[in-house]
Amino acid sequence: MQALSFRRAERADIAVLHGLVESAYRGASARSGWTHEADLLDGQRTDREELEAIVADPARQLLLAHAGDELVGCVCIEKKNDERAYLGMLTVDPEKQSGGLGKQLIAAAELAARERFGAAVMEMTVIAQRPELIAYYERRGYSQTSETRPFPMDDPRFGLPKRNDLYFVVMEKALA
Repeated sequence: MQALSFRRAERADIAVLHGLVESAYRGASARSGWTHEADLLDGQRTDREELEAIVADPARQLLLAHAGDELVGCVCIEKKNDERAYLGMLTVDPEKQSGGLGKQLIAAAELAARERFGAAVMEMTVIAQRPELIAYYERRGYSQTSETRPFPMDDPRFGLPKRNDLYFVVMEKALA
């Protein structure tokens, strides 16, 4: 497993960060990794405006993962309330997936959520039609709750659905 260094994203990182996220979630480049959504969604995963909003928001943090000087991944955490944080936008360069980088990013996000936000629980949403990704998170200690949430079907900022039955399952993990 490759050692990573982590740091908080800054405004100057937005362009390269946007490219990484899009390459991991959408289009032909995403298909070289296993975590893509290209079979379910077209369009964008996020936009620069959303990334800028995350970077500027004290209740959210984008952690960047570097292997040497190379950006290889990111993850977003958000304070939901006094005990709960949200993990999202977990991204690993598609060419470097299956090497343990996602596991390291999740661990860094959980640590940051505890230290920065005082979180005791981490939650996330996963598209229900992604059973292999749900199983991945279950192997990392997350459990499905009984809660589901709608997918923003009519908001192109989050992608253009290729099917009309998308929704999210909510998963959570107690942080030690």
